[in-house]
Amino acid sequence: MPEQPLSSRLKDNHDVLQSIFKDCSDMVYREMAITPEQRALLVYIEGTVKSEDLQDHILRPVIVGLLRAEMHERDAYLGTLDETRVSLTQVKRIDNWGGITEAVLDANAILLVEESASAYAFSVKGGVRRGVEEPTTESVIRGPREGFTEQIRVNTALVRFKLKTPLLKMYSLTVGEETKTSVVLAYIEEIADPKLIADVKERLKAIKIDGVLETGYIEELIEDHPFSPFPQMEYTERPDTVTGHLLEGRFAIFVDGSPFALIGPITMWQMMQASEDYYERFFISNLIRWVRMFCMLMALFLPSLYIAVTTYHQDMLPSTLILSIAAAREAIPFPALVEALLMEIAFEALREAGIRLPKTVGQAVSILGALVIGQAAVQAGIVSAPMVIIVSMTGIASFTIPRFNFAITIRMLRFPLMLAAGALGLFGIVIGTVLISVHLTKLTSFGVPYLTGVSPYSRNDQKDIFSRVPWWSMNRRPSWLSHQDRKRMRQDMNGTADKEKGW
Repeated sequence: MPEQPLSSRLKDNHDVLQSIFKDCSDMVYREMAITPEQRALLVYIEGTVKSEDLQDHILRPVIVGLLRAEMHERDAYLGTLDETRVSLTQVKRIDNWGGITEAVLDANAILLVEESASAYAFSVKGGVRRGVEEPTTESVIRGPREGFTEQIRVNTALVRFKLKTPLLKMYSLTVGEETKTSVVLAYIEEIADPKLIADVKERLKAIKIDGVLETGYIEELIEDHPFSPFPQMEYTERPDTVTGHLLEGRFAIFVDGSPFALIGPITMWQMMQASEDYYERFFISNLIRWVRMFCMLMALFLPSLYIAVTTYHQDMLPSTLILSIAAAREAIPFPALVEALLMEIAFEALREAGIRLPKTVGQAVSILGALVIGQAAVQAGIVSAPMVIIVSMTGIASFTIPRFNFAITIRMLRFPLMLAAGALGLFGIVIGTVLISVHLTKLTSFGVPYLTGVSPYSRNDQKDIFSRVPWWSMNRRPSWLSHQDRKRMRQDMNGTADKEKGW
C-alpha cells in the first residue's frame, strides 16, 4: 500500500483515504468544484493547519488561476502548482499513498484533482501551540529570558538567532514507528569532533521504537552506561546554554514535542555549573560555584556523617556538643540510622508532593508539612531536634545543585551512604566514597571520561572546573572536546584595557 500509486479518479482516491483514516473524526475532506468541469478534494487534519493559509495561499490562487486559464491550459497550470502558482515556501508533488499518509500526519494539506494521478502537499502547519516564554526550570537573575517550546523548528531557530554561521549544522531524522517524531542533531562543523558526530548519528539511526514523546527516550537509548545513576547527558530549555556548549565542541539533540534539548558529551563538573556563571564577573561566579560545590558535598555526606559520629565516634565531638545531642536524643526510641531514614523519606515525600500538586497549593503544603511534621515529630519524641536540623540543611543544600538530574543522583546515593554509616561508621562512609569514586573513574559520556580535567588531568581545562578564570584568559576551548579549531580568541586580551590607559 505505501508504494501503491494514486488513481486518476478522484472518487477512488477519496475512498482510499477514508479507508486509511477510518474512524478518524478529526480528518477533514473538503470537496469542491475548482472549475465548472473539474472537481478537487482538499484533505487535512483539523487543528493542525492554519485555516487562513488554506484560504489565502491554496484555495484562492488555485481556483482563480484555473478560472482564468483556457481549457487546454489547465492541465499545464496544475502541473506547475509546486513551482510558481502557490505562494507557499514548501510545496511538493506526491504520487504514492505512503507519501500522502505521511504528509497528512505531518500537518500538511493535500490537494487532489480529478483526472490527475498526483497530489500536492502544502506546508500550512498551525494549531494552538505554546509560544516562547521564560524557562521555568532554569531561572537566572542576569541572562536571556527566552526558552525553548514544544515546536522543534522554533527551537532550532532560537539557536540560529544566536549562531549566525553556515557551519552550524542541523542533521534531521525521524524516530518512532508510530509517532514519526522529528529529531534534529545540531553541531558546529569545524569545531565538533567528526568522529563524535558520526558516532551520535549511528546511535540515533539504530533506535527502533514505536514512539518518542520526550528527550528522555533518546537519552536512555543512546547513553554509554544505562545502569549508572549518574546522568551522562545534560538537558536544558535555554537557547543560550545550548549555544555556549556548541561553541565548545559539543552537540545538541532536539526532539519535536519537547521543550528540552539534550547536550553531550558532559563531565561531572559541568553538572555543577549554571549558565549565569558566565554572565557575572568571574570572582562572583567563583564564590557562588564554591558554595555550590560545598553544598553538594553536604547534601551527599551530612546525614551519614551525623549517623556515624553519634553512633560510633562520639569522642570526635566536643564534650558540650555531645552532651547537648545526647540530651536531645534521650527520649528517642530509635537509633540514629532509623531516625534519619524516617526524616529523609518524609522530606522526599513532601518534596514530591509539592511538585505534583497544583502550584497554588503545592508550596503551601510542602512548607506547612515540613514545619508541622518536624515540630510534631520532635514533640512526640519520635525524632530529635538535631536530626531535624541535619535533614533540613541537607534538603536546602540539595536545592543549590543547578542540574535536576544530578541533584536526584546525589539524593539517591545519600541513602546507601547512610546505611553504610549505620553499619560501619566512618569506615562505611570511606568504603562508599571509594566505590562511588571507582564508578566515576570508569564512567564515560560518549567516550569522554566523566572526570575529565581531573582524571585524566588537563592543565588547560582547570580554567573552568572548580573556578572560572576571566574570559580574556579562556582563549582556548576544552582540549578533550574540540580537536579542530582550538582557539576561542584570536589574540591575547589580557590587560588590554590597562595598556590602553597606560596603567
